[in-house]
Amino acid sequence: MSVTALFRGKWGQKAQETTEKRRAGGTAPQSREDDDDEDDSNTGFSREPIRRNSRFYRSMRKKKLVSTEQPENSTISGLDHSPSNSAGVSSTYVPSAQKSPLLPGTKRLQSNGEQSQAKSSNLKIIKNIPFLYQEYRNTSKQQEIEQRRQRENLYPGHRTGTVVAECGVMSPPALQLQLRNSAQSLSLWQNLEAVQASGLLTQLSQNEIIMQEAMFELITSEASYYKSLEILEAHFLRNPELFNTLSQSDMHFLFSNIEEVMKVSERFLMDLEHRIEKSILISDVCDIVYNHAVEDFRVFIKYVINQVYQEKNYRRILEENLAFREAMASLERHSRVRGLSFTSFLILPFQRITRLKLLVQNILKKAEENSEREANAIKAHQQLEQIVKECNEGVRKMSRTEELISIEKTLEFKSKSVPIISHSRWLLKKGEVQLMTGPKSTKTMRSRKLHQPVYLFLFNNLLLFTKRSGDKFQVLDSCTRAMLRTEDLENQGQQLANVFNLKMLENQEDRTIIYMIKTASMSDKLRWICALTPNRRTRFMSTSSHQPDSPQVQCIQSYSAQEPDELSIEMADVMNLLERTNDGWMMAERLHDGERGWFPSRLVEEIQSKEVRAQNLREAFRIQQAHEGGVRPQTGARIGLKAGRRTPKSHSSSSSKTEQMEENSE
Repeated sequence: MSVTALFRGKWGQKAQETTEKRRAGGTAPQSREDDDDEDDSNTGFSREPIRRNSRFYRSMRKKKLVSTEQPENSTISGLDHSPSNSAGVSSTYVPSAQKSPLLPGTKRLQSNGEQSQAKSSNLKIIKNIPFLYQEYRNTSKQQEIEQRRQRENLYPGHRTGTVVAECGVMSPPALQLQLRNSAQSLSLWQNLEAVQASGLLTQLSQNEIIMQEAMFELITSEASYYKSLEILEAHFLRNPELFNTLSQSDMHFLFSNIEEVMKVSERFLMDLEHRIEKSILISDVCDIVYNHAVEDFRVFIKYVINQVYQEKNYRRILEENLAFREAMASLERHSRVRGLSFTSFLILPFQRITRLKLLVQNILKKAEENSEREANAIKAHQQLEQIVKECNEGVRKMSRTEELISIEKTLEFKSKSVPIISHSRWLLKKGEVQLMTGPKSTKTMRSRKLHQPVYLFLFNNLLLFTKRSGDKFQVLDSCTRAMLRTEDLENQGQQLANVFNLKMLENQEDRTIIYMIKTASMSDKLRWICALTPNRRTRFMSTSSHQPDSPQVQCIQSYSAQEPDELSIEMADVMNLLERTNDGWMMAERLHDGERGWFPSRLVEEIQSKEVRAQNLREAFRIQQAHEGGVRPQTGARIGLKAGRRTPKSHSSSSSKTEQMEENSE
């Protein structure tokens, strides 16, 4: 029986038992599965009636018929002897009849009787998953944060990866197992009855158990994701009250191609569950991820790009459609959704594809170098990274174009007009600052600075210097971004606090001019300086230098960017710190994708341990080098090697005009 069938309840077995009892004239006793169903209802998840003609029912019935036709002796004691499902590792998930060697660190397996017992008990996996995907993500990320905190407490005074028995300090693999066991909140591979009955925990190395946990998390998280998608479909999309309040176009705006996305997840989950049904000792999952990423996962791109219109139309429908608003409020109050909002279900596909990439990264970090597992993880990661990149670029392109059109409608050029809308242009930062016009004095008045409000629009290749006039902005001056220079006037007294000089080497009149700009705070000043002149060195080292002494922070509370120069961060993200202000802002570069931006410092905590920072850099560098096909570093001494093409460059303040123009074009 499949794991997904258990997730929905053993409805086939229950129906057959009930029918037989009725024919015998008796009453069917309450089964164990009935108890499970009641437990589900107690947790707020009320099971919908089975749709006998649904694609899930047909696919599972077909799968069950195929499995019953296979010879009983095709597997011995629940462990498949094919390369894809045995203790060996295969680069494809197509079953084969060939044998393969045991995994590294594996001893001879238990007797056939014990293995048969493992086979019969290894299926209660997804049935017992208590979380919807939204809840899983928060729990999983919180555990990552706690793991780093505990590692920091264990490492002081000792080298990374060493075991100091006399001090009671354990190695990182043992620590990870202890942390995950103590949490008892997410489903663990090692806690499965099949695993404990088979004796595998005494036969495998700690590193292999950690790898099994990483692969098992990918499987269970996909089940949790599918569970949430089912609620989106059955509770919202197929709800007749909600359906009748919407036009066909509004239905398309809200749900897009979510049914295609759900079909892809269903096929993906069935292949994952087939792998773990064949053998509780998971051979690999990245080969399955790779094949589905190549064949199916591009449906995520269409859905994610459509989210730009999805959010806007959802707000519009809420404002204009009273019947929809009332129906939605009623659906969100239902115990089945566990207090989660409708929008939290709509963003599931984008959250899943990005999380899936990180889960594959986690497997890649733990894979033995030059192994088949590593090769599969690299291929899967490359495919997922490309899909995530296209998702982000699609969203950005649509948002940027709409933003340029909106800005152009508000601009008034007094002299030389500049075309704003361009496929190669996007907004980096905008906002009001004060223009200091210089000292003025009379015989009866002290010298003082006069200020004039101006509004700046900074694009990736252009700066517009404007003055607000009602809903319009009169363009006073403009300059290409490559011809801008900044000078920080710090330590110049209270009158010049939060002030910097902005120099245009060639403005719209082809002459050099200097403006003295005053901002509302220190963080505003630094953010404008960093945006106007990206070639400027930051206070701390960039990730490109890969120095273990560079400050690092980890996110403890998620944040959505409010301005173009800000960075959206998720819990457990690790970042290299680049700038810090005294009024509560930081600029950092995320290790796993190289994205950088500003965020409030209260949302992160600094990683104090030098060993933990060095390990984070080694892991990030290994993923980068594996992805690019380069040579991996063998020791911490090689961390200072040149970073890959995704890492931003660092330039001195005396960079030439050509270098600046090249960087701006990037």
